[in-house]
Parts: sequence; C-alpha cells; structure tokens
Amino acid sequence: MADSASLRMHLCTEQFGSRAPRGCRAAADGSLQWDGARRWGWLSRAPTAKPGQEAGSGAPLAALPALSGLRAVLLPQGFPDSVSPDYLPYQLWDSVQAFASSLSGSLATQAVLQGLGVGDAKASVSAATSTWLLKDSTGMLGRIIFAWWKGSKLDCNAKQWRLFADVLNDIAMFLEIMAPMYPVFFTMTVSISNLAKCIVGVAGGATRAALTMHQARRNNMADVSAKDSSQETVVNLAGLLVSLLMLPLVSDCPSLGFGCFILLTALHIYANYRAVRALVLETLNESRLQLVLKHFLQRGEVLEPASANQMEPLWTGFWPSLSLSLGVPLHHLVSSVSDLKQLVEGHREPYLLRWNQSHNQVQVALSQVAGPEAILRAATHGLVLGALQEDGPLPKELAELREQARAGPKKENWALVREIHQVLDTLFPKFLKGLQAAGWKTEKHHLEVDEWRATWPLSPEKKVL
Repeated sequence: MADSASLRMHLCTEQFGSRAPRGCRAAADGSLQWDGARRWGWLSRAPTAKPGQEAGSGAPLAALPALSGLRAVLLPQGFPDSVSPDYLPYQLWDSVQAFASSLSGSLATQAVLQGLGVGDAKASVSAATSTWLLKDSTGMLGRIIFAWWKGSKLDCNAKQWRLFADVLNDIAMFLEIMAPMYPVFFTMTVSISNLAKCIVGVAGGATRAALTMHQARRNNMADVSAKDSSQETVVNLAGLLVSLLMLPLVSDCPSLGFGCFILLTALHIYANYRAVRALVLETLNESRLQLVLKHFLQRGEVLEPASANQMEPLWTGFWPSLSLSLGVPLHHLVSSVSDLKQLVEGHREPYLLRWNQSHNQVQVALSQVAGPEAILRAATHGLVLGALQEDGPLPKELAELREQARAGPKKENWALVREIHQVLDTLFPKFLKGLQAAGWKTEKHHLEVDEWRATWPLSPEKKVL
C-alpha cells in the first residue's frame, strides 16, 4: 500500500514488462529525477519485487550485471511474461539432453572416422568417399519419405514424436559406434544410422517448431526460436570443449568409451523425458481429450491442463485402444441408400459417425461447415462410444447404454450411436464449458483430421459449430 501511495505522488512512472516500476519526481532545478537509477543501463532488469520484498533486492540473476546480460542474450525479450509458464523447466532439461547428446555424438563421430580409415595408411580415399556419399544419399531419401508419411501427424503428438526422435538418435549413434567392429557391414550400418538421423532431423525439427508456437505468447515465435538456437549453440560449444578433453582419454580404450556412451545415453533419455514431461500444452489431442473426458464422465470434473499433461502417456501414445478416424470419406461409412438413411436419421450435427463395435473403430465424416467445436464434439462422441467398451463408473444414462452395447451384436450399432447423440446434446455443452473454465483452448485443437468433407442433403438441420 505504501508503494502504491508513493507511486501516486510521482509525476510519472515507468517499468519494463512486469518488472518493478520506478517513479519520477521534479528536482529543484526543474529536471526529472528518477528513483533507483539503473546502474547497468539495459543490462539491469530486476524482476518485480514480491510482496514484502524491497525493490532492488531481487534474485541473484538480476543482481549481477554479467548474469543479467547473459539472460538478455539467451532468453526471449520480456521473459518470463512473453513465454509459457513451462518454458524455463523445459529449456533447462532440453539443455541437459543437448549436452549429453553432443558428447555422445563426438564418440560416434570418432568411431565413424576410424571405420572410414582415418589414420590408416592402407585406407582408400575413393572407398571412403563412396561410403560417405551412399550414407548421405540414403539419409536424404529417408528424410523425404518420412516427411511425406508422417509430416501431418507430428503436430498432433508433438511430445511423443519429440521423445521418439531423441531415442532414435541414440540408436543411430549406437550403430555408428558399433560399425567399425564389423568392417564387412560398415557401409550398410552407417547408411542405416544416417537414415535414422535424418528421420530424427525431420521429427525433431517439426516438433520443435510446434513447441515454439506453444511457448511464444506475444507473437514472438521468431525471438523464441532464435534464443533457443542461441542456447543450443552455447550448450554444443560446451560439449565440444568437454569432448576435446574426453576423446584422448577414451581413444585407446574402447570399453571405456563404450561405457561413457551408455552413461551419456541414459542421461540423454532421462533428460528428454523430464523435458517433455515438463510441457503443459493447453490444446487437446486425442490422448489428452480421452484423459479429460474419462475423468469428466467418472467424477463430473474437468482436469486442468497441468494435471492432464502429467497423466498423458508418452511411450504408448501412438497406439490408442480406440481407432478414431476424423475426416474420412463418406463412401467408407455407407455403401447403400439404406445405410445412408440410417446414418442421418435424427441427426442434426455437421458430422456423420459409424461405430464398428467388434473392432472398436469409429469413423467420422465431416460436413463442409464443420468447425473446431464440431470436430471436438465428433471426437468426444467417438471416445464416449469407446468408453462403453471399458469398465468404470459412468453417468446413469451412459451406464444403461453400456449394458445395451454389451448385450447387443458386435457390429455397427446405428441405434446406439443415435442415442449417444441425444445424450451429448445435454452432456457436451457442460463438458465444453468445463474445458474452457479449466483453461483449455477449445477454439483450436491438435486432433488428427483428414481433408475429406461431405454433404448429405437428407440431413435437414445441420448445425455449424
């Protein structure tokens, strides 16, 4: 209160971002006199003083000019307000994994150079060149094929693919270390290793871009990306210096080098897991939607993003129990006029859904006017059908439908799908409101949706959501 009153007595005030404000008074000679003049100019950006803490008695990071300068060089402008709350823990663990990966990479590079004949007078330059070109061309083809095959799916499971990329990178470096031990298969081994590394480059780079979009909170994606690159460069430089000290010690003892690689790989995987687990994404993909919906159906509460992200599976997120396909072509759902009539009967939503109960498979055809909310409802509809196949508490109306599903034939159950539609007319608005209140961003999503859209004139009142 005293600080607020003091600021009101000033002629004017200024502050940098959310840092502690300083006031300005009129001096006797008519000049402006600022409180707490900055001793280090732009380098001194002390954080906002906490309640009960005097301004100027901030954390050591702001107290030391050198550390403040390092912060300005390595962290985005406006940090921490310009980035997501999970930025710092993620970047710290990401730096640890990058350091471990740098050291492992040095050991792998040394092994590849030895396999190519560096230091061996009998080695052929043309053979080494051919091996190198074959290795690079294999990787280039792999990069193109993987980007075509999985490029559109990387956003939906960014955390899982990020972790996958780093584990695959460790496997690639392991192959490189083992390659010189089997000269006959050296070319094939390093080609496979480079193929894996190129896949790592595509998956790691794409998911890093997706995470940068999540971290940037002031339309500052470029700044966040540039500072991430600076952090990575500093870490790689430190790794290079340590490698210069480490390699002479292990070059004459392969077992010691292999032992160091195993320890560094364990650290690399652990740091990656901690980094990915630190992320709190506020958009819903299929895994997070399934977790939140299951909790809602069982307890009537919507999990907050922090809780759901902690529960999200990272190792098994690629293989959900329910096969949910959004945006499938309409001809996959129906093959006759009678099928189409059954599908649209009593249906007013901008999507059509078919459930194959025996295969636990849900296919959804989307209307041309289906928006993000309609797609979210369609995914919720499919996941509710999947929940009928599982045990656990459910709301009364869904528990009754589960008994019908278990008693009925294991095939497409049109009547049950229509009854779920009616239940969702009451249930989904509550669920959607709970999502928004808990902090989820429902205006966009990371559900995997194909490009097929359809129209069905037999549906008289389609909603635009």
